[in-house]
Amino acid sequence: MFSVSMLLSMTAMGLYSSQQRARTGGTALRLTGAAIVAFLVLAVVVYLFPSIAFGRGVLGWTVVVALAGCFSVRMLFMHTISEDAMKQRVLIYGAGKRAEAFNMLRRRTDRRGFVVVGFVSAGEEEILVSKDKVLNLDGQPLYDLVRDCGVTEVVIAIDDRRGFFPSEDLLNCRLRGINVIDIVSFLERETGKVRIDMLSPSWIIFSEGFRRNPLREGAERVFDIFVSIVLLALTWPIAAVVWLAIKLEDGWSAPVLYVQERVGLEGRIFKLKKFRSMRVDAEKHGKAAWASKNDPRVTAVGRLIRRTRIDELPQLLNVLAGDMCFVGPRPERPQFVDQFCERIPYYRERHWVKPGITGWAQLCYPYGASERDAKEKLQYDLYYVKHRNLMFDLFILLETAEVILWGRGAR
Repeated sequence: MFSVSMLLSMTAMGLYSSQQRARTGGTALRLTGAAIVAFLVLAVVVYLFPSIAFGRGVLGWTVVVALAGCFSVRMLFMHTISEDAMKQRVLIYGAGKRAEAFNMLRRRTDRRGFVVVGFVSAGEEEILVSKDKVLNLDGQPLYDLVRDCGVTEVVIAIDDRRGFFPSEDLLNCRLRGINVIDIVSFLERETGKVRIDMLSPSWIIFSEGFRRNPLREGAERVFDIFVSIVLLALTWPIAAVVWLAIKLEDGWSAPVLYVQERVGLEGRIFKLKKFRSMRVDAEKHGKAAWASKNDPRVTAVGRLIRRTRIDELPQLLNVLAGDMCFVGPRPERPQFVDQFCERIPYYRERHWVKPGITGWAQLCYPYGASERDAKEKLQYDLYYVKHRNLMFDLFILLETAEVILWGRGAR
């Protein structure tokens, strides 16, 4: 029980996240928080089941040993193991426009799982990558180059496959144990998002995922109802304090809830509920506007409840009503959705699942306040729509705990 509690707590603290950048101090702080949570969980278990009680002080020493052991192993790994030793060695077949996408992977986390050995120019395509990274086959079979460079995976990034496609060379590599993968699938795997600039409808039609499972959706609905009722029962004192704080700040006649139209499953409109965190006249001209950093429209109480995500507690009522679920794409306002559907390809596809209080895009990308941000978040939403399953949802919920604890992305 302690081990399971420790693992789940460490996940919630972001210690298993691919985007984790914490070094010595941050790791120690997050491990300490995880150990405290695991201690409390086991203390409650022992209280509820006294027959499994153990000697006085054992639990305390267990926490100390676990904390010291986890911290020591992480520091040892961090300072002695080369990052490249754990990475795939990748050869990119193509050096044109599609291959250029690798130069745009500027985030360290996007390159965490692989190192590019080089590029091989395909046919007569224009070379758009760094020429010193282009490898010459010199008439030798592709597998010989792969073997000599210690390549473990070949990524196909050819601009025009109709004019040139080395099927025999790639088949030879595949049969000799070298993984061969399309660039869209490779970038999806490594970055956790679907690149819409490389996407085609046929890729969605023939790829795994993008399916509805009635059994899964039924189980998800039962989970949503049960957890919503439990959370509403546990958090009503917090909601009461927020209600009183808003009334004291803005007056007894001021509304506590902010009700706004949002786009839900299959484009249906529903009324999203939140605790009001902005002034009553925040949109006095009736025009929808993004929230900005240090937004002057946010009240003092609103700033606190936004940072702690308490303003989203009333959305549990939306989940209970079936308009939303706990995990899914963030619901947007109809004005923005109409605009994005016209300008951003595949934007409508994010509405084939219910919107959620939290989601993959919210974890991977900061608060969006522009069309460019909406396009970037769509790529994460499409990844979620494709790969959604129970374990993925549970992982997102645990990661959301880290967002709340450390206040990432709040505006």
